[in-house]
Amino acid sequence: MAVIGSIPADSLALQRLYHWELETPERVTLSQPMGDGTVKDYVWRQVADEVRRMAAHLRAMGQELGWEPGARVAILSKNCAWWLMSDLAIWMAGYVSVPLYPTLAPETIAQILSHSESRALFIGKLDGWESMRAGVPDGLPCISYPLSPADVRERHEDWDAICARSRPLVGEPARAADELATLIYTSGTTGAPKGVMHSFGNFAWAIAAGLGRIPIGTDDRLLSYLPLAHVVERVLVEHGWLRTGLRIYFAESLDTFAEDLQRARPTVFFSVPRLWTKFQHGVLARLPQRKLDLLLGLPLIGGLVRRKILKALGLERCRIAAGGAAPMPLALLQWYHRLGLPINEGYGMTENLAVSHITVPGIDQMGTVGPAYDGVQTRIDARTGELQMKSPALMMGYYKQPELTADTLTHDGWLRTGDKAELREDGCLRITGRVKDLFKTSKGKYVAPAPIEDRLAMHDALEACVVTGANLAQPLGLAMLSPEAVQKAATGAGRQQLTAELERHLAEVNARLDPHERLDCLVLLSTPWTVDNGLITPTFKVRRNRVDELFGARLEGWAEQGRKSRVVWVD
Repeated sequence: MAVIGSIPADSLALQRLYHWELETPERVTLSQPMGDGTVKDYVWRQVADEVRRMAAHLRAMGQELGWEPGARVAILSKNCAWWLMSDLAIWMAGYVSVPLYPTLAPETIAQILSHSESRALFIGKLDGWESMRAGVPDGLPCISYPLSPADVRERHEDWDAICARSRPLVGEPARAADELATLIYTSGTTGAPKGVMHSFGNFAWAIAAGLGRIPIGTDDRLLSYLPLAHVVERVLVEHGWLRTGLRIYFAESLDTFAEDLQRARPTVFFSVPRLWTKFQHGVLARLPQRKLDLLLGLPLIGGLVRRKILKALGLERCRIAAGGAAPMPLALLQWYHRLGLPINEGYGMTENLAVSHITVPGIDQMGTVGPAYDGVQTRIDARTGELQMKSPALMMGYYKQPELTADTLTHDGWLRTGDKAELREDGCLRITGRVKDLFKTSKGKYVAPAPIEDRLAMHDALEACVVTGANLAQPLGLAMLSPEAVQKAATGAGRQQLTAELERHLAEVNARLDPHERLDCLVLLSTPWTVDNGLITPTFKVRRNRVDELFGARLEGWAEQGRKSRVVWVD
């Protein structure tokens, strides 16, 4: 086996494509819903053929327009088969891919395209193209997908047309392990997105380490629905697919997600806490917790109920379930464990390709993110309590930002994660908050908001929440209601009932907190929390600096109101 550095050459992304093209050319590997009720299945031979044709087109375009080696080519699309094939074609042509979240505001799109100096753009499936269009510079060469918005297909050449007239690139063009593969722009909870640079070797090492903890094979099935621009989906889905040859099913839309899950019946399923919580609330809406507890406690009946619930979710064949991207509340993990679907909680960052820690399947490590992956080194700064780590999947740095890279990496090459953590005797890690998220009340006491937010978010009426209150006597919670709760609050009786429920919930949360952490009140904001207004990132993380910017001046007044009514409505 040829080796490039410490990475076997045949483990790199393009070499994996050539492997499946040769070994299993007629095996179905991608299932793409076409929007008209039909599904198009791709075998490996078709995938490789279309990648080769698009790579030839990109290479010819680059020669004609004078692109430099390693020029950047961007992808703006929801997940689909063409997204993966575009990424591979960009690499095969000798370029660097720049994925963009399919929910970005036009200003952010323009910023990323400009900062990355992208020479071309694939525009694919999008729900909000009308508002995004302004972010794409005039004159930027664009390529559309079969499911792109109509005006994109009208204005730009289509993928199928390009493949039909392009001769496939021949041979096995290779990219070295230490070559730049992609720029992943972080969604970041503060400041502008940063372009994290990762090499082909980074990805190869990351998926190998991941498979060492979470065994996935050729016969597994994944449903791809979280943005492929996100590091977890990129590593688990794209590089898990290339490494193992598993089958990927794509979700068609938010409206069809339940049907998409039923169609895929995934054996491996990763999701963020927000969706795991929505699944739970959906179950409890039909089967209240008290009745569920009773049924699960009955011999034989309990097993039937578990199987029925998991089948209704489309997860009855799921053998590995995982969560991450944000803390998983302990009560939520315990609920799924009792249902017969233990969830492995993982921890990682864009800067380390999300490969840092994850709980071990079959072992109860709830309340932690498990031990480090093999090959990952960790240490905790004795002064700040910050977790620092090092691995072969560590980023090459931030694109065109050497000063920021130097601030993020220590002098001896360790990543400053920004997370506070505790290491247990069994080697499992517990994340306790963010180093910079801590704030001090007027009483001189520090408050770590993340654990309190986890508890608040367990109420199904709350879509998102943040705990704030620097220099106030007590912290307070700000929250956005779920769509169902907004509808309920539209009537006087509904609002009154919801207020009483949330007052009880707040009392339960406060009862488990130290006196200096207890919330004066819960403020329900009518302002939507969206990517467009900057209150949340594309991965639904709250931007704390933006919350302070918009609402900081009103916190003291809300706290005063909260001493009279623990739930404050701001219409």
